[in-house]
Amino acid sequence: MQGRIPENILDDILARVDIVEVISGFLPLKKAGRNFKACCPFHHEKTPSFMVSPDRQIYHCFGCGESGNAFKFLMRYERLDFPEAVEALASRAGVVLPRTENFPGQPSSGITTQLYKINELAASFYSANLNAPAGLKAKEYLLQRGIRQETISALKLGFAPDNWDSLINYLRSKGVSLGILEKAGLAIGKEGGGFYDRFRNRIIFPIFDIKGRVLGFGARVLDNSLPKYLNSPETAVYTKGKNLYGFNLAKDGIRENDFVAIVEGYLDFILPFQEGLKSVTASLGTALTVEQARFLKRYTHNVVMVYDADTAGELATLRSLDIFIEEEMNVRVVSLPAGLDPDLFVRKEGIAAFKEKIASAENLFDYKLKVLKSRYNAKEIEGRAKVSGLMLETIARFKNAILKSEYLKKLAQELNLKEEALLEEIRKVKTEKAYAYPQTKLERKTYHTNATEKLLMSLMLEENGLVSRIRESLDLEDFQDERISRIVSIMFNLVDQGKQVEPQILMNHLGDDISELVSESVFLTQNAPASEAHREKVVSDCIQRMKNERLKLERQRLHEQIKAAQHVGDEELLSRLTEEFHCLIKKKAG
Repeated sequence: MQGRIPENILDDILARVDIVEVISGFLPLKKAGRNFKACCPFHHEKTPSFMVSPDRQIYHCFGCGESGNAFKFLMRYERLDFPEAVEALASRAGVVLPRTENFPGQPSSGITTQLYKINELAASFYSANLNAPAGLKAKEYLLQRGIRQETISALKLGFAPDNWDSLINYLRSKGVSLGILEKAGLAIGKEGGGFYDRFRNRIIFPIFDIKGRVLGFGARVLDNSLPKYLNSPETAVYTKGKNLYGFNLAKDGIRENDFVAIVEGYLDFILPFQEGLKSVTASLGTALTVEQARFLKRYTHNVVMVYDADTAGELATLRSLDIFIEEEMNVRVVSLPAGLDPDLFVRKEGIAAFKEKIASAENLFDYKLKVLKSRYNAKEIEGRAKVSGLMLETIARFKNAILKSEYLKKLAQELNLKEEALLEEIRKVKTEKAYAYPQTKLERKTYHTNATEKLLMSLMLEENGLVSRIRESLDLEDFQDERISRIVSIMFNLVDQGKQVEPQILMNHLGDDISELVSESVFLTQNAPASEAHREKVVSDCIQRMKNERLKLERQRLHEQIKAAQHVGDEELLSRLTEEFHCLIKKKAG
C-alpha cells in the first residue's frame, strides 16, 4: 500500500477494531479485573505481565516495557511496516484507504515491504526456471519422488540455474538494487567487489508465512554433493526459529483436526501433506523454539513429533520437547523404522500406515524413558541415577501438580526407586534450567520521570475534561520532563481539534519510549481512588507543586546568572537580573 492516510481515517480504524479481539487472535488472553493478561510474546516469562486494556484499547508489558495500540502490536508481532499494519486493520474494520501521498515519516515502501516483493519476484523466477529446459532434470527429480504437478504449483517449487548471476541479472532488470538483494539474502558479496547468486543448480523451496508471503528459501542439490541443503540467512522478514514450513497450507487442517504432526524437512512435509495428512508442518531442520511452540498453540494444544531413526535418540533434540511441556501442550512422539524418514515411509508404506503411526504415538514420558533405557543400563545404580536425572528434567516442567505427582510415581515404579528420593532430586532440578530457552535481551533506557507531572498526566488521560482545565492553569514550560511535555502538548492539540484524548490515538503521534510512559500510566491509575473530591485535591496539589517547582528552577537560574554578572562586572545586566529575581520572589509570596 502506498499513500498518506489522514489522521481521521487512522482514528476511525482504531475506533472500529477491538484490541482484545486483535491480540486474542495471537495470544491466549485471560480476564484480570477490568483488563486481560497473558505471558508477553516479546520476551520469555513464566508469570504473565502483559496487560491489555479494553477500555483504553492499548497494551503494556510490565516486564519488558513493550506497549502500544493495535497498530503497534501487529507491527511488532507480525513484523509489519506501519503501512502494512494499517492496511491489515483497515481490511478487518472495513475501512477503505486512500492511495495518494506518502505516510508521515514513512518511506513509500519500507524495507520489509521491499523484501516481500523481491522474494515474490525471486520465487516466480525460480518457478519459471523449473518449467524451462534448464530445469528439466530438477522437474524429473521431483516427479520421480512422487510429487505431483499440482503440489509443485501450490508450493511454488522452483529451480536455481547453474549460473553465478542468473537471479541477479533478472532482478536488476526489474529495477532491484544489489544492496537490497544482499539484504534479502539472495546475493552474496565477493571479496574485492561484485555479487553472485546464493542459490545455484538447486531445487528451490520457498518458505511462506501464514499469509502466504515468501519469507525466504531452502535449496536442495540434485545429487549427493554437500551441503545437501542451503537456506536463506536471517533477514528483516525471515527468522528461522519463528517459522514452520508448509504451515500456511496446513493451518486449517491443524485447527480442524486439533493436532499437528511436526516433521523435519521440506520433502518430509510435502509427501504426507500431498497424500492427505493435512495437519502436518516442518521445523526447517532446527531444534524447536519457544516462538514456534507459542505459534502452534494458537491452533492446537496437541503435538506429535515424527522422528526418523537417525535422530530419535538424540537427547538434545528430545530435550527441546520440554518447551511444549512448559507451554502446557500435550506432546507425543513417533519413531519411524531405521532408514525411513516421513517422505520415504509414505512412498513405501502409504499414507494410511503413516497416519496409523501418528495415531499410536507414545507420550513424551514413555518415549523418553524408552530411549534412555536403551542408552543407559537401568539395572545398575549409576544407570538408574542417570536415567532418573534426565527424566526429572522433563517432569519438573509440568505446571499441573497432579501430572507431576503421577509421573514421579510412575518413574519410581519403572526404575524401582523410592518416590521420596525422586521428590528430593526434583527440588534441585527446579532451581536449574532443564532447557535454555531463547530470551530477548531487555535493553531499556532509564529515565528519571517527575512523579508529580506523571500523576497529573495520568489523570488527564483518565478524564478528558481535565485537559482544558490544565491548559488554563499551566503552560507547557511548567512541565520539566521532556517526555511528559511532549505528551501534554499533543493532548492540547487534540483538544484544539475537537478530538477526544484517547491513549490509543495519542500513541500514533509518539515514539516507543514515550508510548511506554503513556501505557504504564494508564494501567497504574486504573486502580486509583475514584472519589471526585479526592481527585480534585490531587489535581490542585499537582498544579501548585509544578508551579512552585518552576519558580524554584527560575530562581536558581537567575541566581546563577546574577553570580556570573557580578563576576564579570556587568552592572546593567546585574540590575536587570536582580529586578527579575525580586519579581519572582513577589510572585511566590503572592
